[in-house]
Amino acid sequence: MSRDHQHAPPVSAGGRHRRALVWSLALLLAFFVVELVAGLLTGSLALLSDAGHMLTDVLGLGMALAAIQVAMGGSRSDQRTFGLYRLEILAALANAVLLFGVAIWVLVEAVSRLLDPPELSGGTVLWVALGGLVVNLVVFRLLHAGSRESLNLEGAYLEVLADLLGSLAAVVTGLVLVFTDFTLVDPLFGIAIGLFVLPRTWMLGRKALRVLVQAAPEHVDMPAVTRDLAGIDDVVGVHDLHVWTLTSGMEVASVHLSLAHVGASHDVLHDAQDILRDRHGIGHATVQLDPPDHAGDACDDCLAPA
Repeated sequence: MSRDHQHAPPVSAGGRHRRALVWSLALLLAFFVVELVAGLLTGSLALLSDAGHMLTDVLGLGMALAAIQVAMGGSRSDQRTFGLYRLEILAALANAVLLFGVAIWVLVEAVSRLLDPPELSGGTVLWVALGGLVVNLVVFRLLHAGSRESLNLEGAYLEVLADLLGSLAAVVTGLVLVFTDFTLVDPLFGIAIGLFVLPRTWMLGRKALRVLVQAAPEHVDMPAVTRDLAGIDDVVGVHDLHVWTLTSGMEVASVHLSLAHVGASHDVLHDAQDILRDRHGIGHATVQLDPPDHAGDACDDCLAPA
């Protein structure tokens, strides 16, 4: 960052992985139809639950892609000063709710089938599940990189992870049914998948809510931010410090710095921006410099440098 004061338009982390989302959505949509028909014909809960997960994948990836598209195309206006980037977080929360509902349905259905196991066709279950496993492995690979950068893509990634496990469980179910009469394997795997997915869905929803309530990002040490800013030469107080996440990969901050004398404002401004960006990963910061004669109630909670 040069000493020139510039503001470049931010690019969301999700936007950088839009192509992977498009391919993933196309693959999952095509195989969802195959798996749904096979599940209905065989009566397999493993296939139906996998098809249910795949449907949530399709809906989840569709919402994620739509949110990215709208956010990237939604320019700022007098009323939308931050654009529409927050739509990606809303899509992540919607994905969490959707996946949570499917996991609960699978658990309920699995318990009922433990009490009354149906007759299943192991061969059909096996071949369809193998196809689903291949599709999910491809999509899993496509979304892996983006899931580390974007909460929106993390939601889609978790959906696919759950579906990948469902396909794997369906493959094992098919093998067991081909060689044995142990039909309880079908609901048992359904319960295992549901119990695996629920806590991860909860964590995703928690992350999305944390962004929506504008809590400081977990990786940002707020006391350290305050100390670092207070340590800048000619800064005599730090107050009204706020840090929040606009969307995945976009941390934002605003802060007031009280100056010892007006002549230091230029260097203090750039030192503060460098500290926030380089030490704490906050790329977009609004820093207000208060002159020595500035008085106000906000300064009651100023932190002076040690």
